[in-house]
Amino acid sequence: HIRIVPLEIIYEDKSYRDGVDITPTQIYQIMRKKENLPTTSTAAVGDFLEAYREAGKEAECVLCITLTSLQSQTFQAAAAARDIAKEEIPGTTVEVFDSRAVAGSLGFIVLAAARAAEDGADLAKCLEAAKNVMEKVNFLAMLDTLYYLARLGRIAKAAAWAGAMLNMKPILGHSPAAGVTEPVARPRTKVKAIERMLEIMAEKVGNAKVHVMVQHADELDDAKKLLDMIKSRFDCVESYLTEFTPVMGVHTGPGLLAIGFYCD
Repeated sequence: HIRIVPLEIIYEDKSYRDGVDITPTQIYQIMRKKENLPTTSTAAVGDFLEAYREAGKEAECVLCITLTSLQSQTFQAAAAARDIAKEEIPGTTVEVFDSRAVAGSLGFIVLAAARAAEDGADLAKCLEAAKNVMEKVNFLAMLDTLYYLARLGRIAKAAAWAGAMLNMKPILGHSPAAGVTEPVARPRTKVKAIERMLEIMAEKVGNAKVHVMVQHADELDDAKKLLDMIKSRFDCVESYLTEFTPVMGVHTGPGLLAIGFYCD
């Protein structure tokens, strides 16, 4: 079973659990107004501990896979809860794994571990399956604007102003090897940005079979078109279309299109 410990979105002094108390669409609609922008917070140690307790009722081993520790405190919270769990639920073995990944890339790592577990693998083999995919995944994202990164202090104000003036659609990339999200390209238009993402993907994929996850931040129609383009150009083993979690979208803003992928 896959359980999710939701991170928190804070808006107007109230905390919402991502995907539980508020929907991605609601968050992105709030953000489009560009007033009182929401912020985020990692899940508490107690949230992870409770998840371990619940999972321990059904299993002897629990594998907690977190997003990259280089961009979030989630791994630290999960690890702290694991240490407490050793005393409180000694009959359950808890392993916490830093995926060094984000978004769709993280999703594929989790799926690999879950599929191994479903096939009867033990904890070590599930962790091995996760690490195997971790070494292969890639993530690309096109931002519609630099405004939100600037508002939250993630980039210089001047860079955001220049991007707005040039109608820049920056592309960010992330691989577990680096563990952090970095700028990849600066196309001037959305069409060029999408094409550049597909070019980068082609450079990494070649003719190999590929697993693909397209994500969007309140941009469903264009996300569908992007997935169709990918299916027409690549040999897709599996493909998914999902919403981009607002916990990350709060920083990147609505209008984002992203691709997580890896080859067999």
